[in-house]
Amino acid sequence: MRVVGIDPGISHTGFGIVDTDARGRLAHISSGCISTSAKTPFIERLSKIHTELEKVFREFQPDHMAVEQVFFARNARSALLLGQARGVTLLSAALVGIPVYEYAATTIKQAVCRYGQAGKQQVSEMVKALLRIDKKLPSHASDALAVCICHTHWFQTSQARSASLSRAAGRQEPNV
Repeated sequence: MRVVGIDPGISHTGFGIVDTDARGRLAHISSGCISTSAKTPFIERLSKIHTELEKVFREFQPDHMAVEQVFFARNARSALLLGQARGVTLLSAALVGIPVYEYAATTIKQAVCRYGQAGKQQVSEMVKALLRIDKKLPSHASDALAVCICHTHWFQTSQARSASLSRAAGRQEPNV
C-alpha cells in the first residue's frame, strides 16, 4: 500500500510518500515541500498547491492520503488561511479519487513516538529512525511522513481486526 501524507499550509505544504508491505515494513519513497511566496496573490498560492499536489499524485499513484485534522488555532487569520490550504489539499485528492483519512495530532504523535504530547524534534527524529532516513528533513516533510506512519499503523491494525472478526464469524454455530 502506498500512502501520501500531507501537512497542509499556505506558505509550506509538506508531503511524504511511504510504502508498506504485507508484513508492515515501511519504506520512505519521497518527501518534500511545496512553498509559496507571501508576495504572490493568495488565489495563485492556492492554485500552486493544487497543481503541485496533482503532480505528486500522478507521479507516485498513492492508494490513500492521510492528513492531520484541523486543530484549534489562537490566531483566527492563520486558521482561516490554513483551512483554505487544507481545503485545496482535500479537493485535490478527491478530484483524482484518492480516499482521504484524517488523524488528530495527538494520534499521530502517539503512533510515531508512543507519546501523544511529543515535541516536533522528537517526532522528526522518530520519523527518521522508523523510515531509516539519514538526512535532515524539512519540518513540514517530516510532519507529512509522520501522518503516513500513523495511517499505515491504523490501516494495518483495522485490516487485521477485520480479518480476525471474519474468521471468528465463520466458526460460529448458526442460530437455529
